[in-house]
Amino acid sequence: MKRTDLEKNAGLKIKGKIGQSGAPGRFGSEAGAVPDRREQRKLDQALGLVPFAVKLNADLIKQVQDLAQSRQLGLNEVVAELLKKGLAAS
Repeated sequence: MKRTDLEKNAGLKIKGKIGQSGAPGRFGSEAGAVPDRREQRKLDQALGLVPFAVKLNADLIKQVQDLAQSRQLGLNEVVAELLKKGLAAS
């Protein structure tokens, strides 16, 4: 092989690696990505949040969801607010 062919091949390898790398995470598809469950759990623990599962009537859940949607808040915030109000009243 000639020296020029070797240089040409080396250039093609470099160009191929540049094309494979893609955009960095902060600009690409990962920009608005939601953290996975493990990362989300760590974030929640840092905020002092604890998972709390309950079983409620479907009609009650629908009312809470409608309330959250009308206030444009998350379901967690609305449930926390309702629990605080309920506990303060009793």
